[in-house]
Amino acid sequence: MAIEVGSKLQGKVTGITNFGAFVELPGGQTGLVHISEVSDSYVKDVHEHLKVGDEVEVKVLQIEPDGKIGLSIKKAKDQPAKTFVRKPRPQKREETVQVKETFEQKMSKFLKDSEDRLTSLKRHTESKRGGRGARRG
Repeated sequence: MAIEVGSKLQGKVTGITNFGAFVELPGGQTGLVHISEVSDSYVKDVHEHLKVGDEVEVKVLQIEPDGKIGLSIKKAKDQPAKTFVRKPRPQKREETVQVKETFEQKMSKFLKDSEDRLTSLKRHTESKRGGRGARRG
């Protein structure tokens, strides 16, 4: 039986490593199910999900020129199409009245914030360099 990319096959787990599980396919070939392809949920240890000798259904993801076969257990499962349901946004109980600032008010606020930040920055860098006003002791 020829193994093709995208086909689903039954296999038997022959070995488990910290990065995945080796599965023997029909025809005696062996493929690897990477740890990220074992389950839909996070897999910390493959041993928690699979045991040597387990029969699993796998999907062939890739076949490398050197003969390595990449498999997936999670993609072999028929999953219903995901539908996204939008939750309605909660209504605000209190309506906030936004007061529009004039350009001059915004500019003065920006200049004040900018000056405060520069002062803080200068104070911090001068103390690091040992400049004037640095605390010693």
